Amino acid sequence: MNNKKFNRNVILTACCFINMCLGSLYTWSVFAQAEAEYLSGILGVKLTSADLSIVYTIANFISPLTMITGGRINDLLGPKIVIFIGGLMFGGGLIISGFAKSVMMLVLGFGIIGGLGLGMAYVSTISTSVKFFPDKRGLAGGITTAAYGLSSVILPPIAS
Repeated sequence: MNNKKFNRNVILTACCFINMCLGSLYTWSVFAQAEAEYLSGILGVKLTSADLSIVYTIANFISPLTMITGGRINDLLGPKIVIFIGGLMFGGGLIISGFAKSVMMLVLGFGIIGGLGLGMAYVSTISTSVKFFPDKRGLAGGITTAAYGLSSVILPPIAS
């Protein structure tokens, strides 16, 4: 860290909001049935939300890959760049998913690109919040992590 003064509460709040956006991954169940119906019409094959569950599974399987490597990348490039790149990947994956005309396109957008971006940004927000609260590391990490999980409560009613 350089000599600039940061209000650590602002950093914690920003990390929480970022994690709430990343937690939109949990809204998959809200969109899965509509997506299955949409793809069924395009492909001419009856799909259900259960048929698309592989997309969510891949996203949850892929994201820890960049969570593992993201800490090192965060130390090398800094949290601004890592969160920006991770956010672009996550958002880009969601955009690709919005234009998907096949299950494989959903897997690529939401599952792989979105999952990799999620893991990268998530690990950076946790790491950053903990670094700014050396006296309350557990609290800062817990609050930031809770914001990620809380999005599963807040976002589905908004999204539906």
